[in-house]
Amino acid sequence: MFRARTGLLVVALTVAGTALTTPAASAADRDRGHAKLQRALDQAVANGGGPGIVAEIRDGRTTPWFGTAGVADMTTGRKRKSGEHFHIGSFTKAFTGTVVLQLVAEGKLSLDDTVAKWLPGVVEEYLGADGIKITIRQLLNHTSGLPDAILGQETPRPEEPGKRFIYSKVNYNLAGMIVERATGSTLAGEIERRIARPLRLAGTYLPGTDRTIRDPHARHYSKLGETGPDAEIHDVTGMDLSWAWAAGGMISTTSDLHRFLSALLHGRLLPPAQQKEMFTAVSTEGSGWVPGTRYGLGIYSQKLPCGVTLWGGGGYIQGSTSYAMGNRRGTHMLVSNLNGDWNDFQKTFTTLFTPSFCPTTSPNPAS
Repeated sequence: MFRARTGLLVVALTVAGTALTTPAASAADRDRGHAKLQRALDQAVANGGGPGIVAEIRDGRTTPWFGTAGVADMTTGRKRKSGEHFHIGSFTKAFTGTVVLQLVAEGKLSLDDTVAKWLPGVVEEYLGADGIKITIRQLLNHTSGLPDAILGQETPRPEEPGKRFIYSKVNYNLAGMIVERATGSTLAGEIERRIARPLRLAGTYLPGTDRTIRDPHARHYSKLGETGPDAEIHDVTGMDLSWAWAAGGMISTTSDLHRFLSALLHGRLLPPAQQKEMFTAVSTEGSGWVPGTRYGLGIYSQKLPCGVTLWGGGGYIQGSTSYAMGNRRGTHMLVSNLNGDWNDFQKTFTTLFTPSFCPTTSPNPAS
């Protein structure tokens, strides 16, 4: 298993707050927010912005609000619907980070353990880095100095650990390898046993090399890095995304991601000490990553233009763009998925979350 994961690392190296200021919003405020969100969904897929989109809001009401726009299948015109499975991309990191922190709580490893302790010689051989200087904590908050994997480019030289934030899929694939070394099990099995099964996440799994997506699912579409209105759209539903693995290889549904994010925000998955570690975030400023963010151990915070700060994560991978974020108290959350990858990631985030988390009746919302 260890050799297989080391091979996976080689492949990966070549591939690229608070919702409202008032204690409770009126039904009219909520309805206006939902109407604005529906317009935002329509806008997200208008003029070729993407095939189809879904969004689900949970804000304390008995019945969640669910909206869609566009199509699940560009050939048949089938509409998107609730219950669909989709690739969640980098939000996988929240699951991997949770498993690592549970192992820390159990005394099976420490955040201060070095990569060299668990994976001797791996970063030296494949990255030219020094595993003795890199800790597990630095893998999880992307301060390891290790470079990201970018398709078609030579891997840059690593930097000194602990100096600055560098978003890197390599960090989490290494973390996944450490989980497997520490448990003697697979990462997929640990996610299933520790998270999916206890939370009854029936549609959430790490598929490995299996290219199929459980039904029901939307088709996944990509321009494969091409730009411009005339770029060809490819159906990549069956693409092998196993290279993303611990960093971005999972599949889930909107309702499952709500349940997971709620459990995470409410501290039901981690003891207090590890919960504090997960939400201790470093600045991403100057890294060229997502503006207005701070990164914890698998999750991050992001500030909306109105000043509201949300927690959770996003995921961008071939054929799929996803978000799962909410206020820090976990009382107001939104999960969304677009079955395409050529939409402006940051613009889409702002367009979707502003109507729900920045009500016009609240000019100075607290984060």
